[in-house]
Amino acid sequence: MTFVQLVDYETDRPEEVEKVFDQWMKATEGKRTVMHEMHGQDRDMSTHFVDIIEFPSYQAAMENNQLPETQQSADQFRALCKSEPRFVNLEVKREEIKQK
Repeated sequence: MTFVQLVDYETDRPEEVEKVFDQWMKATEGKRTVMHEMHGQDRDMSTHFVDIIEFPSYQAAMENNQLPETQQSADQFRALCKSEPRFVNLEVKREEIKQK
């Protein structure tokens, strides 16, 4: 079953967060289990961000989390946040996809 993680955080250093993400993408090429990822910025509060990360399963998310590169990037990411990020872990129960 598909698993989605929401990461809700605040930062006044979004460019540095993007650099950490870019470094992680390069370092985990061919290893990461992420299927789809979106980064969103709150239109009403410019320091508020939400990332939506999709995995094929909870187990795949945990495998991704155990990568040393993920651990290192997570530490760097947390240091750039104003407070501890909030993680919401969701088992996808239903999904609708718009047909073109």
